[in-house]
Amino acid sequence: MSKILVIEDESAIRRVLVKILSEENDTYQVEEAEDGLKGLETIKNNDYDLVLCDIKMPKMDGVEVLEAARKIKPEIPFIMISGHGDLDTAVNTMRLGAFDYISKPPDLNRLLTTVRNALDRKELVVENKILKKKVSKNYEMVGESKEITIIKDMIEKVAPTDARVLITGSNGTGKELVAHWIHEKSQRSNAPFIEVNCAAIPSELIESELFGHVKGAFTSAVKDRAGKFEAANKGTIFLDEIGDMSLSAQAKVLRALQENKISRVGTDRDIKVDVRVIAATNKNLKKEIEEGRFREDLYHRLAVILVKVPSLNERREDIPLLIAHFAKKIASEQGIVPKAFSDKAIKLLKTYDWTGNIRELRNVVERLIILGGKEVSEADVTLFASK
Repeated sequence: MSKILVIEDESAIRRVLVKILSEENDTYQVEEAEDGLKGLETIKNNDYDLVLCDIKMPKMDGVEVLEAARKIKPEIPFIMISGHGDLDTAVNTMRLGAFDYISKPPDLNRLLTTVRNALDRKELVVENKILKKKVSKNYEMVGESKEITIIKDMIEKVAPTDARVLITGSNGTGKELVAHWIHEKSQRSNAPFIEVNCAAIPSELIESELFGHVKGAFTSAVKDRAGKFEAANKGTIFLDEIGDMSLSAQAKVLRALQENKISRVGTDRDIKVDVRVIAATNKNLKKEIEEGRFREDLYHRLAVILVKVPSLNERREDIPLLIAHFAKKIASEQGIVPKAFSDKAIKLLKTYDWTGNIRELRNVVERLIILGGKEVSEADVTLFASK
């Protein structure tokens, strides 16, 4: 059932709207309020999928209802009802967040089409929120050690700002996960999060990948193409393995950070971008600077906040929690019953030298779930996960 609230002070129009909607679709549950104050109170105490709201009403007009409702329940779409002479106000309400408006007397086809579109939009918003929660679970930070608690505390402080972040740590420690969490806890969380693995892109293509190109810029440039910086506009770009980026690309990234402008390969035309930059590397960038492979000015632009992700060997007390997390996740992915790990199996795994860090631990847990007994034992670990 879709719950719809009609807020309208003219009883005749209110009755018509309720009748049309109720008779049009038996899945519409339509309720009514005769003025803005009662309407807002009803919204506070109930959950609605859609609100139809008159603009001119006594006690509290429709614009005030819309503004107040968006502060407490911003996900509810509003369709405003405008009388003769209210057109400018109706258009302005869309700038304030209304989904659309209809005029009095309501045109039947336009009313029903607008209602269907608004409900479809609400359903899409709900689906996106569910998807976002699923995405968040994929990047859950697991652990209670002192080292990981420090990282979590830093993220809480840094995420709401637009400060650039440089994440360091060995391969497999979870640098990408830290970047995702910074984005998801930021004010840019509803905007794009664009990942670029600088080590995986050939040096001759990295500039085109980051900044785009115009048609004819090089042999295979058969049409204009936007780059990752443009794709990340208003959001976050994550430059993974930035230590592998060419010096020429570094110079362009530096300009983007300094001036919030980029230019596509093959043209000097500037394009303004509003992007938060998070970078990560497994290299010692200060050593790279000394050897002339990394720009010192770019390093200082990126390293406003430095986050060092500890190795798994530095946070061994988190291994039992990580094993339980991976065992549950892998069982869910493969559609099998989760397996428990015996205390002795976990104790033995805690003694291993995890050179591949969390990524290696996950692989080992998956191997033991597939090859081990009903409960993964110490013998299983010795047999299938010996180091």
